[in-house]
Amino acid sequence: MSVNSLSLFALAVTAAFAQSAAPPPIDNDQVHVFLAVEQPHRKGAVHEHPMNRVLVYLDAGTTEFTHPDGKSERRRYKAGEAVWSPAGGLHTSENITDKPVRIVEIELKNKPQPQAKSSIPKMDPTQVDPKHYKLELENAQVRIVRAHYGPGEKGPEHEHTLNHVIVYLNDQGNHKAGDFSFAGVAKHPEENKMDRAVERIVIDIK
Repeated sequence: MSVNSLSLFALAVTAAFAQSAAPPPIDNDQVHVFLAVEQPHRKGAVHEHPMNRVLVYLDAGTTEFTHPDGKSERRRYKAGEAVWSPAGGLHTSENITDKPVRIVEIELKNKPQPQAKSSIPKMDPTQVDPKHYKLELENAQVRIVRAHYGPGEKGPEHEHTLNHVIVYLNDQGNHKAGDFSFAGVAKHPEENKMDRAVERIVIDIK
């Protein structure tokens, strides 16, 4: 096999590995969850978002949004940041940083609830374990909670009373950084058996 053939083979293997490494999308009656990758300095086609979304940025970056009237705005994001993104009109977007930016997009199919906030159960993790669970945002459709456990830390039993999407911000247990999953109602204690901290974003679906 020639050097060029070997190079092409290596590129094909790398591309196949990258594709297989991406977590498969989740699509049910409540959410559509998928991994989007914004390549640097590549403006996307004109599009719109008909559904409200939660965006979890796996990488830091800056995106420039341009609207049909020519007006533009820039938004900067930190790695691990979770952002509420309401449905919007036509625009283009461009990652103006020099590296790809990976984003876990959670499109919300559920309808906003009449009340902006729901009553929080006594065993909600933010109530019984505020050291490890912090409420970052709540509105009529979601609660966004950040979970962070230090090395070897344990938490008391808590209860999830809503279906929820979990985005893993670093390697932990059976999940790699950037993985996501959909889970239902559950009650359990928690323990980080690793020798390093773990962090994830939990999006409760109302």
